[in-house]
Amino acid sequence: MGMTITEKILAAHSGRDTVRPGEILMVKVDVNLANELSAALAIDEFKKIKGAERIKDPKTAVFVPDHFTPNKDITTAKLVQRVREFALEQKAVWFEVGRAGIEHCVLPQNGLVGPGDLIIGGDSHTTTYGALGAFATGVGSTDVAVAWAIGETWLKVPPSIKFVYSGQVRPWVVGKDVILYTIGKITVDGATYKAMEFHGEALKSMPFASRFTMANMSIEAGAKNGIFHVDELTREFLAGVHKENYTEFQSDADAEYDDVIEIDAGEIEPQVAFPSLPGNAHPVSDARNVRIDQVVIGTCTNGWIEDMRQAADVLQGQKVAQGVRCIIVPGSQEVYKQALREGLVEVFAEADCIVSTSTCGPCIGGHMGVLGDNEVCVSTTNRNFVGRMGARSAQIYLANPAVAAASAVAGEITGPEAIVGQRAPARIDKAA
Repeated sequence: MGMTITEKILAAHSGRDTVRPGEILMVKVDVNLANELSAALAIDEFKKIKGAERIKDPKTAVFVPDHFTPNKDITTAKLVQRVREFALEQKAVWFEVGRAGIEHCVLPQNGLVGPGDLIIGGDSHTTTYGALGAFATGVGSTDVAVAWAIGETWLKVPPSIKFVYSGQVRPWVVGKDVILYTIGKITVDGATYKAMEFHGEALKSMPFASRFTMANMSIEAGAKNGIFHVDELTREFLAGVHKENYTEFQSDADAEYDDVIEIDAGEIEPQVAFPSLPGNAHPVSDARNVRIDQVVIGTCTNGWIEDMRQAADVLQGQKVAQGVRCIIVPGSQEVYKQALREGLVEVFAEADCIVSTSTCGPCIGGHMGVLGDNEVCVSTTNRNFVGRMGARSAQIYLANPAVAAASAVAGEITGPEAIVGQRAPARIDKAA
């Protein structure tokens, strides 16, 4: 019996020829990620480990402050200061404000993650890197600390679900719509502690950033990891970030899957996840007369340059509706600079949007866009739980950047055709 891509990566990092779902392994960690929140807790645990004074392999330990960064108050300033001092003292990889952004965009753009890697992170959306053919999963801060100390962690081998997407996606449909539709189909616990393995020709017709979005949101179905196989689009991305010396794995033809789910991507309309679960997905046409107060476009789920281009394509020559706040959050400083070069920031400013620094702030209800009582928000982020972005009485609808931008202009949830008519969307996978 063959193995899946996930099983092969875990086998390679455990020194074994074969592994099977349910087995518990000790595996070598290639990249160990922490943000300022998970790192602060991990530092405390690290100091409790007898004999642990130095991170075993500092070049594998990556620190990216992004949740309350730039610091929103004195408390978070002191927290980030403590993490910064630890990271620098340990000679680990530290990304400072102005050179970084949101962790899940920063690592791929800096060539720190790639095919065949085993990556853990003190953040649930560490699953993002599965877009590159890596095994990547979120862990607790104690696991981060132990991996600092010994360079390894323990994992249970997950069974895999194979998702096959056929057909040609419709105009304005991107990975956000595909993953929302998928989660709606299997529910938010439909892949609990399983690997979501994504296949199909439909995926190749979407911009590469769609893969990051889908892998990122695999955790919203309860998955241990989401993963894609390496193809020419992957290699093109890796070449662009100067990532070399990686190992490609492919699932065997006779690999065993827990389930195989086939989806005609051509049937998927732009999706909106209604409050208060990512799995409460509906076609945007089902959202009628939903007045909004705020729109957030970006963050780690849809903060890539392709997402900025899609939003700008809708916002070009338009104005945000009176009474609506539209906050644009590029996923990283590199995305921000590229958006500047392409004139996208000017498009946003002329449309009366505000362009934020790269931060997780609004997504977690921390700062830079917290919602008040009974406010309604359309967001390209990954979660719409009660209280996620601010007041518990606020309502959050998840959507792709084009739907979010169109809704900002209309003042209510709507699809992009309502703003731009029936013209085709601009190409967003290449610079104009």
